[in-house]
Amino acid sequence: MLTNKRRGASMNAHDQEITVEEAAGNFAAEIARWREVRGMSKRALAQAMGFDPSYVSHMESGRHKPTEEFARLADENLNAGKEIWRRWGEYEQARARVQRLSTFPPAQRKHEQPYATGSALVVEHDAARLQYDGSSYRLTMQRLLRNTGTEPVTRYLIRISVDRYPGDPERSNAHYRAHPLTWDELDLTATCRGETMRWQAKHDRDAFKEVWLLWDNEHGRFPVYPGESVWIEYAYTVSDEKWGNWFQRAVRLPTERLEVQLVFPAALDPVVWGTETSMTAEASPLRTPPVRIDEDEQRHFTWITTTPALHARYRLEWRFRARPEHDSDQGEFK
Repeated sequence: MLTNKRRGASMNAHDQEITVEEAAGNFAAEIARWREVRGMSKRALAQAMGFDPSYVSHMESGRHKPTEEFARLADENLNAGKEIWRRWGEYEQARARVQRLSTFPPAQRKHEQPYATGSALVVEHDAARLQYDGSSYRLTMQRLLRNTGTEPVTRYLIRISVDRYPGDPERSNAHYRAHPLTWDELDLTATCRGETMRWQAKHDRDAFKEVWLLWDNEHGRFPVYPGESVWIEYAYTVSDEKWGNWFQRAVRLPTERLEVQLVFPAALDPVVWGTETSMTAEASPLRTPPVRIDEDEQRHFTWITTTPALHARYRLEWRFRARPEHDSDQGEFK
């Protein structure tokens, strides 16, 4: 049974009083969301802001407290439409309520490896499929995970992030405030070893979700023990009013094989291209093109790479030549 099915994504930090730790976490997640939407590495953002790359990493992981200067520069360089600045204001308000500086609890300092002490997950095969039916996108993610550590792993972090108008953040933010992503419409499901996986929301905002997939359900627990490899699959749905014409895959764990498949109605006459961004280089064309196959009135595009670099981002974009009015819509998944 799925957990944490809340009323919807419209509940933001400003709708209720939050702790200093929660506000700081929201600030860190907002930076990560906008950086990924813009397709910038931590190194590239740090250079643009005039900071050391490790500082951006520490800020996103929660090891550094939010600062006014960082919030201002991040908002400007990511063209975030004052959303990062607003998160900074929420943090300051929370800090003022308790009239003291907050210290993050030890658990939040483990953000870089958030699964379990002594765990080390490796992705042996990452297969993503996005299928469009003309009005909605269905995203299905399959991952073969191996625990190379010394302790069982009991949870896995995923992200869902969309941005319909990436060139116009104020318009995009207004759009999602009026039409937020909700848990009901996402209809998130997850399975492993034939068992349903529970999930818990970590961050729930209008256009951004972070979710823990849990290796347990009402019938029992089934963690991934050291040396084990298991397939997990999770899927969700997003309408084209909230999605768009691109998605991005971020390599956050050591990965041996990455595969992406896009499936569109052939009648829309879709074309696909892509770019790669790494920690040391800006966006450049994919080294190999997506392979196209037309079958049963659908057009399939498949792109595969092996041993992608850690923290690399692969962004595929498309255009429906038979429906140009949709060309400006944007979205992403991970």
